[in-house]
Amino acid sequence: QLQLVESGGGLVQSGGSLRLSCAASGRTFSSYAMGWFRQAPGKAREFVAAISGSGGVLTSYADSVKGRFTISRDNAKNTVYLQMNSLLPEDTAVYYCAANKAPWPRRSQVDYDYWGQGTQVTVSS
Repeated sequence: QLQLVESGGGLVQSGGSLRLSCAASGRTFSSYAMGWFRQAPGKAREFVAAISGSGGVLTSYADSVKGRFTISRDNAKNTVYLQMNSLLPEDTAVYYCAANKAPWPRRSQVDYDYWGQGTQVTVSS
């Protein structure tokens, strides 16, 4: 079993940057693909980015964040990151990290086995 704890959220002005972290417990973290999702008020949760297990060679991004967000992982620290640059008010949401037992990055929520509690990101205009 894997437990996930997100951190790094906060309030930032439009055009600013934040880096989210997701710390995982469990000795098999490196084998899991990891993903970030977000849920804005009144909207469904949506895919943001994903990274493959092991070396994290494969990544996948939602079109809305491509070129602005970067997902990465540090298996020695059992942590996955989401670097968010050029933030926009429409990026405001609760951001969740999730773990997928299969090693390849997936975009569908139903493919993920473990979820964190989320961290709030608010971008002011």
